[in-house]
Amino acid sequence: MSRLLLDTHVFLRWRAGGGGLAPAARAAIQDADVVYVSAASAWEAAIKIALGRLHLPGRFEDGVLASRFEPLAVTMRHAEETANLPPLHRDPFDRMLVAQARVEGLTLVTRDPLVLAYGVVGLVA
Repeated sequence: MSRLLLDTHVFLRWRAGGGGLAPAARAAIQDADVVYVSAASAWEAAIKIALGRLHLPGRFEDGVLASRFEPLAVTMRHAEETANLPPLHRDPFDRMLVAQARVEGLTLVTRDPLVLAYGVVGLVA
């Protein structure tokens, strides 16, 4: 069973038609049994929208549902797992996605190969 977690950038690229994603990543997303998008990604996007650095055609959640992806809530267990991560990456949103992938046993699809240095199962998009 293929279960993926998309990072924010990958999700936004997917919503824009998939341009700029590696062919292997596009195929993995299309063929996955379930694809998750984290509430942490919605939060990251909301911050970028508020700063004027991102514009979306509608609500982030509507985009997740229109893509037939599953929203993934941030839980206490996810938050606590971040304490087990070495300080390889400073981005708190990426660290949360790594923690969620580890806790939930998901393959993290990311554009940032540094994220995969955590030893999480991943795919570079």
